Amino acid sequence: MFLTQKVISKETEIQAFRWALRLSAFTIGYNFIEGIVATLLGFQDETLALVGFGIDSFIELISAIGIAYMITRIRRFPDVSRDRFEITALRITGSCFYLLTVGLVITAVLNIVRSHQPETTFWGIVISGVSIITMWILIVLKMKVGKQLDSQPIIADAKCTKVCLWMSFVLLASSLIYELTHLGYLDSIAALGIAYFSAKEGKEAFEKAQGKNSCCDCEEDET
Repeated sequence: MFLTQKVISKETEIQAFRWALRLSAFTIGYNFIEGIVATLLGFQDETLALVGFGIDSFIELISAIGIAYMITRIRRFPDVSRDRFEITALRITGSCFYLLTVGLVITAVLNIVRSHQPETTFWGIVISGVSIITMWILIVLKMKVGKQLDSQPIIADAKCTKVCLWMSFVLLASSLIYELTHLGYLDSIAALGIAYFSAKEGKEAFEKAQGKNSCCDCEEDET
């Protein structure tokens, strides 16, 4: 669970855990707001990529709740493996990611067949831009706290946030290019890109639930 037995003062450790919980709380609140705004504006402008991005934010919210619970558990019982709540949260998160993947792929294909195009992708540019800045700051701060505590789970969470960062880049690029060129199918292609990352996150969630390592989870097998 921990990288090395780095010695830090009790006061420093308490402060670091408080920061970890604050970051988790911010992640929960941010994803909730982002999910509502992105989904509503996505439906309004008929942009599938933005709708998918918004739904993904709600799933990330579920994951963030699990992370907050995990941090609390590590603080109180550092040598205890994942409990039933964490495993259930991971399985629910993984299932939601897979459902989102299927929904995005099917809708993207139908949009391509029907030659459907969004009215505008302006809000996709705005939301993805804000998300890129926010995710980058969260990654830096989570990595700092994780290294300070020598906690692999917190570091793994920071690395997983990079997937959200890449997803934001996909939305930004597609939205910006569409606004400049109005090329058809760009929105559907971006939705497929988000579906790819969603499937990847779903797979990683189930691997964590089974106690396996994944590309963004550096924990040792806890089962």
